[in-house]
Amino acid sequence: MNSDPSHQKRALRAELRERRRNMTALEKDVATDGLTGHLIELVSGLNARSISCYLPTPNEPNTRPFLNWAQDHDIRVLFPISREDGLLDWTVGGPGAETDGLFGTPEPRGDLLGPIAINDVDLIIVPAASVGRDGLRMGWGRGYFDKTLGSMDRRPPVFAVIFDHELVDSVPRELHDQPVDGVVTPGGVIPF
Repeated sequence: MNSDPSHQKRALRAELRERRRNMTALEKDVATDGLTGHLIELVSGLNARSISCYLPTPNEPNTRPFLNWAQDHDIRVLFPISREDGLLDWTVGGPGAETDGLFGTPEPRGDLLGPIAINDVDLIIVPAASVGRDGLRMGWGRGYFDKTLGSMDRRPPVFAVIFDHELVDSVPRELHDQPVDGVVTPGGVIPF
């Protein structure tokens, strides 16, 4: 086996993508129900009034029912907007039009608030490919969230959203990788 973490990550990402693609509609629905309840539990437990979260792609854990709940409960949600320079802009989400971002990921349309807008949230919810029990998050390889989290002086709690089987003993580590404070899965909220 290759000991280069970037090669290990590439192989693991391919395996995880395939496993997500092979989930049945019923498995995805059950996962969405559990995930929604646990995200609500996390936000309510932290009394978060302003959060950041992402719009999911078809194979990611579905955050949309949770986002609908957040909107119905007047929780301000910032959504990431990918930039070509590797940074994230943010916009306040709401019902309405979406567009495909730089890499085909769904992004809401709205006024861009700039990279520092993330500094004002109470909770950051990020996507992930996998997370180790030590809190190390492995993303999908573009480094946007690692750059964002690594540049923050004071970070609010950061939780990654993954399927239950994507919480593993450890993931390959590179110097730029940023840890998270916990994960939210269909099976529960697990703080580290």
